[in-house]
Amino acid sequence: MSAEDPTPTERDTGGSPLRGSRTSGTWLAVIGMLVVLLLVAVFIIQNTQSVEISFFGWTGEAPLSAALLIATVAGLFISAVAGALRILQLRRRVKRAM
Repeated sequence: MSAEDPTPTERDTGGSPLRGSRTSGTWLAVIGMLVVLLLVAVFIIQNTQSVEISFFGWTGEAPLSAALLIATVAGLFISAVAGALRILQLRRRVKRAM
């Protein structure tokens, strides 16, 4: 095989009009988010009963689905903050080591 011969992967995808692109990736992301949105909507519709919630002395009532979704978002936020702080810590350590 000479240097000019394309590798098998280059031959397979080289000029193909059906290869992946940013637009197709975006389209797949939109479809995925629509599926997630549909599942969340079904969850909310099926869990409308009211529940009592107590938090640091505050007591109130809210739909079960809203309470669970708020708790999930709060947990995701806390995880994201912890992850971001760890990334910053590692970046500082790498800069000091250089």
